[in-house]
Amino acid sequence: MTKARSQQVCLEATPYCHCVSRCVRKAFLCGVDFITKQSYEHRRGWLEEMIIRQAEVFAIDVAAYAVMSNHYHVVLHINKSEADSWSLDDVIERWHALYNGNPLSQRYLKSGEFSEAEYHRLSEFVEIWRERLMNISWFMKRLNECISRQANYEDNCTGRLSSSPSMASTLRAA
Repeated sequence: MTKARSQQVCLEATPYCHCVSRCVRKAFLCGVDFITKQSYEHRRGWLEEMIIRQAEVFAIDVAAYAVMSNHYHVVLHINKSEADSWSLDDVIERWHALYNGNPLSQRYLKSGEFSEAEYHRLSEFVEIWRERLMNISWFMKRLNECISRQANYEDNCTGRLSSSPSMASTLRAA
């Protein structure tokens, strides 16, 4: 029986995790489809660039990665001390680099003038975002979503390219 990722990962035991994500619908992540002779090799660059760019935003370091024709591997290091050192503004800016945030955080970045109650509520959001920015599930979900969107646009289709990170990615202590 499978276990939830939260039950598998123990930062105190090891902050390193090996993750694998596979393509669905017999799709090619990269390489050459020998039947159609179509090359998808340019997608390797997409994935490598996205892994590196995302690691700059998350408190997750990439120790190693390998991109295959229909799946990829990443060894990730959760950098909790980095996430804990971020200020409220750091977390908001990082979160906004990935997502829109919410009206409260958007207003904070524009004006910074808040009541004590608004600041308290924003602080609650920031702590949730801080946890997500050092969460492997959020890292993998975002990575797979971005690659799927690009590949689906190119392939003129919809749906997942990569299997769901919470369902099919595997974690092992590295």
